[in-house]
Formats: sequence, structure tokens, C-alpha cells
Amino acid sequence: MVTPFDEKGDIDFDEVTHITEMLIQSGSDGLVVAGTTGESPTLSSEEKIALIRHVVKVTDGRAAVIAGTGSNSTQASLELTKQASECGVDGIMLVTPYYNKPSQEGMYRHFRTVAEATDLPIMLYNVPGRTGTNLTADTVARLAKIPNITSVKEASGDFVQAMEIVKRTPEDFRLYSGDDKNTLPLLALGAHGVVSVASHIIGSEIKDMIDAFVDGDTEKARSLHEKWIDVFEGMFVAPNPVPVKQALAELGYGRPSVRLPLVEMGEEEKRVVTELVKDIKLE
Repeated sequence: MVTPFDEKGDIDFDEVTHITEMLIQSGSDGLVVAGTTGESPTLSSEEKIALIRHVVKVTDGRAAVIAGTGSNSTQASLELTKQASECGVDGIMLVTPYYNKPSQEGMYRHFRTVAEATDLPIMLYNVPGRTGTNLTADTVARLAKIPNITSVKEASGDFVQAMEIVKRTPEDFRLYSGDDKNTLPLLALGAHGVVSVASHIIGSEIKDMIDAFVDGDTEKARSLHEKWIDVFEGMFVAPNPVPVKQALAELGYGRPSVRLPLVEMGEEEKRVVTELVKDIKLE
């Protein structure tokens, strides 16, 4: 879920409510708050907690609320996880520690330490393109033995690794695509769904694609994937969440403003997004 900002650059909580309602109505089963798409690197801990608390209140049990509490400091992740837990969230998402490039053993101990400090279910988040480290299938399989580590958002783009994770983890451990364009291929390999960016503007359509696949109508699922692939790709013509915020603004949801070091789109990039959303209607 994006974090909307007002003209002063502060969190726009009225627009948070607006977007939360739209995401629920368009079929999202859960909302990840203060994740990458929510510009977590530029949110203070106090802002994250205020944002999480607000979304929990607005959703009122109609969708799961998953708090992004991961960082490259185990202690900071621990503290934020404890605070988020007190807000009444349904789960925690922990990104692999970035910049300091820990070993597999270091990542294992990091996630285990946070998991042992909460009773909430935990989703691991592997995105080596952003963090500089890849959480291997071996390490995910080790972590899946910890009772409350229940899923992984897999955004490595490595389909063999994803298949190994599905094969080597318990049946109730869930793998989610971390990239919209890879959702259908990963469903074919045993994924459960997607932690999506494009769902801000085509949520019900993505849900239809997943439901079609689950119901065995693979041709319909493939057709929907093909129909929306340009949107999947278009939401990354600039660093996420710049394009999706621009798309939402054009559809009447908030401003396209982002916090430095991100900047708003140039005119050519805006034209790409405008073309992609011209026929999309949000309620």
C-alpha cells in the first residue's frame, strides 16, 4: 500500500482512509503497510506506527493488515515489530537486511530473533535487487521450521529458487509473488498469490486472474495476464512507487508526491502512465 503525502509532505491520513477503502473494495485480502511501496525508508518509526494504527482502525477486520517492520538492524526490527503488534496488526513482513550484506547464517539468526519476540505470523521478503543479498531456498526452508514464520514474498525473479522453496517447505507455508508480472508463472509453480503494486489500479482484475487459475481455467488466467502485462510493466517505468502514485493521482486518489531521494515522474514517463490508465475506472 502506498503512503499518500499532503502538500507539506506529511502523511495524508484522509487519503490513507480513501485508498484503504478502495483496496478492500477491489478485492485485496490484506494490506501491507509501511513496505517498499509505502516508502518505508523515508518514514520515521513514529510515522510508521501512526500509519499502521490508522489502517488497522479503518480496515476494522475487513482485511488483514501486515506491518512492514524489517530493517538492516535486528534491534530496530525487534522494537518496531513490538510496537506494531500493540497496534493490532494481523502479521509482520520482514525484508532481508539491506546494505550490510549479511551471510545466510546472519539472515537466519536475524529473522529467528524477531520471530521469537512475537506471536504474530511473519512473512519473509526477499528482494535482492533492492537489498544486495538473496535469501536462498536453503535458508527459507530452515526458517519455515519456526512456527510463526509462515510465508515468503519472493521477488528474486528466480523461478527455480521459487520452485525449490515450494518443494522444501511445509504444505501450509505460502509463497507469494513479489512482482506482478511473475504472478501467473509462480502460481503454476505453487505460489499462493501476490503482494502487488498494480492492485492499486487493477485489483479486481488481478484477483480474477488468480481465481481463474485456482479454478482450473488456465486459459482465462493466461488471457488476463496478457491483457494486463503492460500495466504490470508500466508500474516500474520509474522507481516504485513513483508510477503507481502518478496513476492513482490521475484516477482521483491522492497526490503523486514522493519523498526524496525519489522524485516525481518526467513528462515522458507520465505519458506512459496516462496511456495505461486512460480506460481504468476506480470506485
